[in-house]
Amino acid sequence: MGFGKVIGITVVGLGILGAVGFIVAKSPVGKKFTDSRKQQDISIAVLMEPITFGDLERTVSAPGSIEPKRFIKISSQVSAKVLSLPFEEGQHVKEGDVVIRLDPQDLVAILDSSKAGLKQQEASLLGSEASLINARLQFERLQSLQETGDATQAELDSAEAAYLNAQSGKAVIEASIEQAQARIEQAEKDLENTIISSPINGVITALNTEVGETVIVGTTNNPGSVIMEIADLSEMLLKAAVDEANIAPVEIGQEAKIFINAYTDREYQGTIQRIGLKRQVAGDGTGTFEVEILMNLTEGETLYSGLSASTDIIVEHFYDAMIVPSQAVVDRRIEDLPKEIRENNELIDLNKTFTRIVYRVVDGKTVATPVKVGPSDLTQTVITEGLSRDDILVTGPFRLLVDLKHDKAVKDQNAAEEPESEDTTESDSDGDTDTDPAESNDDPAEETTNETTDDEPQESP
Repeated sequence: MGFGKVIGITVVGLGILGAVGFIVAKSPVGKKFTDSRKQQDISIAVLMEPITFGDLERTVSAPGSIEPKRFIKISSQVSAKVLSLPFEEGQHVKEGDVVIRLDPQDLVAILDSSKAGLKQQEASLLGSEASLINARLQFERLQSLQETGDATQAELDSAEAAYLNAQSGKAVIEASIEQAQARIEQAEKDLENTIISSPINGVITALNTEVGETVIVGTTNNPGSVIMEIADLSEMLLKAAVDEANIAPVEIGQEAKIFINAYTDREYQGTIQRIGLKRQVAGDGTGTFEVEILMNLTEGETLYSGLSASTDIIVEHFYDAMIVPSQAVVDRRIEDLPKEIRENNELIDLNKTFTRIVYRVVDGKTVATPVKVGPSDLTQTVITEGLSRDDILVTGPFRLLVDLKHDKAVKDQNAAEEPESEDTTESDSDGDTDTDPAESNDDPAEETTNETTDDEPQESP
């Protein structure tokens, strides 16, 4: 019987608590609290940013490699053994320094042989001249005899043929002498080529031959031996492969930013010096054009040849332009936009399926706003029409922008977090809690139950 009394009193207490909670909820204060909580719950927390104005550069990106502006591959013009290499790889050389000495022994023998051949031909020329004189005199003598009838016409014709043959023999020997002289000049030139000097001031960047090896001369089908490579590292080029789809706005004289993979903490500057006129085709079929960019290096600074790099070529500048984050500009189907926006906005082309918009925030709700965009870089986009200076835009997060709609209640994600933390701190310090009235009556109910339990032993007899 005592147990039933406890249950009855508990049920009555819970009923009273429910009635009090209902009355509080229906009161103006409770209704305002409930509405504010509901409005806060349905508002989407987003990132909001005002319109900004600044400078933007439109760029064309391309990969490439660093190469010296002046780069010389030294090959031998004669086949000979390497006698000495005065410089090693990495050493600096000046124009005119002897960098290679070849063995001249075989070439000296060829020169001596050519000179001896010349002497032989000159001696033959003396004999041919004597034969020519004899043939001429014989021909003239028979001419006189033939006029007096003392020589026949056949004898005269034979003398004339011998004379002409002597003339031809002399001409052949004279040509042979010229050939011998040319062979001597060639042998002398080959002998000079056994000593090779540097044509430029630079650094030996590659040394492909050792002393004692024999170098060969290149032919049409077979390249010759490249003994060494000398580069002037004071002037460097970036040879970039620009995609054919992006080559149109690229011009000589444009500035470029260069990023070398080996130096991630440095940005280099350069100027376009040459644009290749012939399309190059890569292994995957991609068409590119070679663009040479002269790098602006500080005095005394050198770079390694062949370094991988990339470039951003500045093809257009925009000053004091209206700029928004690129992800804030989204594409939406025109038919999904509200009717008043579709029909009253000149930036919407009803013949197309999609249009570009941004979401402005007006009175806590999103407004789909068509815009006309200009160039963009990796993070920012220029807006040319559709927005005003004082607009506030939804700029993120991207996962919300993908499905965000017109006329949605939103709140600033950054601003919404701070007031909540402040309210919690104040309520803790003041000892006042903004809790539901129903929750505030839990303690009295427990007190009632406890009191009833204390009285029960007295009434049990």
